[in-house]
Amino acid sequence: MAVKKERRNFLGLALGGFTTLGGIAALGAAKRTWDPLPSVMAAGFSVIDLSVTKPNVLYVAKWRGKPIFILKKTPDMEKNPREVIVGDSRYLICIGICTHLGCIPSYFPKQHKFICACHGGQYDSNGEVTKLPPPLPLYIPPFKIDGQKVIIGESSPEFQKLKAAGLTA
Repeated sequence: MAVKKERRNFLGLALGGFTTLGGIAALGAAKRTWDPLPSVMAAGFSVIDLSVTKPNVLYVAKWRGKPIFILKKTPDMEKNPREVIVGDSRYLICIGICTHLGCIPSYFPKQHKFICACHGGQYDSNGEVTKLPPPLPLYIPPFKIDGQKVIIGESSPEFQKLKAAGLTA
């Protein structure tokens, strides 16, 4: 009798162990299918050379299929905590999509403002709303400064400081 009970306990433990290992393997495989592919992760970053930008000329790049507005500010443009400082230059770096309905605003250099054609919403050269209906300022994407280049899609202490201050989403 004692032999059968010991054998039964051993078989129960062995079955439980194999089931646990199988469950762990299945969860690992499921996680790998949920993770983005390396090619997608590599496409998540855009490197932009700021040395080619000119003051008050809007430079448009792409990041994850979205337009990124980069505006090198002139000395007469008002200073703002949302701006990115690289060397002696000040920049507006934002996602160029209106926060109202997702249209792409146009930049008017003489007036130093962005105007959305969908419903007439306006943003200043800092990406702040100056005329409704947009509910929020233009979003600032995660960025990292590397010399005269900015890497969009990678978070940095500068971006974290803006995020902590509530200046970006």
